[in-house]
Amino acid sequence: MPKLKTKSGAKKRFKLTGSGKVLYAQKGKRHGMIKRTNKQIRNLRGTAVLFKTDGDNVKKYFLPNG
Repeated sequence: MPKLKTKSGAKKRFKLTGSGKVLYAQKGKRHGMIKRTNKQIRNLRGTAVLFKTDGDNVKKYFLPNG
């Protein structure tokens, strides 16, 4: 059986924690900040944890070696 390659796009977008949870960057902060409220911008700061089932799929199909 050949080795599974990690998907390059997923490599850049997701990160695994020590306990195996999947972290991702918040969406909606690339451009168009003038339309967003200050509260929105504040709340989109930093990273968030994917829901368990979504995280399991990411680990299985996109980050198999992670």
